[in-house]
Amino acid sequence: MALNIVLVEPEIPQNTGNIVRTCAALGAVLHLVHPLGYSLDEKHLKRAGLDYWPLLSIIEWNDSTTFFEHMEGEALYYFTTKAKRSYTSVHYPEQTYLVFGKESAGLDEALLADRPDRCVRIPMRGGIRSLNLSNSVAIAAYEWERQYTFEGLETEGNLHRLAYKEQS
Repeated sequence: MALNIVLVEPEIPQNTGNIVRTCAALGAVLHLVHPLGYSLDEKHLKRAGLDYWPLLSIIEWNDSTTFFEHMEGEALYYFTTKAKRSYTSVHYPEQTYLVFGKESAGLDEALLADRPDRCVRIPMRGGIRSLNLSNSVAIAAYEWERQYTFEGLETEGNLHRLAYKEQS
């Protein structure tokens, strides 16, 4: 099983740093599609990611054309406020790529128009433009994990079993 988080041209280093922490917590692979709006050496990026960097698998892509050509046939789901379908109505395959666009503009309209069956949204009240990118990634990633019963993660049930073993 593999969860992949894809950030297409992210612009804000703190968001990516927070996403690093989410990916590390879940064991998800982070794909960064250039151009980035910051340097990977940026102190705000490193600070937001804390000491989780060594726990993370990052794959960098030169550009979106290269990424999407390479991923042809893979299960990519595009998060956009323009989709009709909720992210919770999808049964995600074990090998899934959750794709998010840059903070200022989201994903390219032509990309979304060519793949309407793979476009999903996080529901919110009307009049709200969008959620923060790192929050959106966390919401979507934990839905994928929920569908696979948090396999491999410490859950309440796991923690109770561990505590019981330690007391015995």
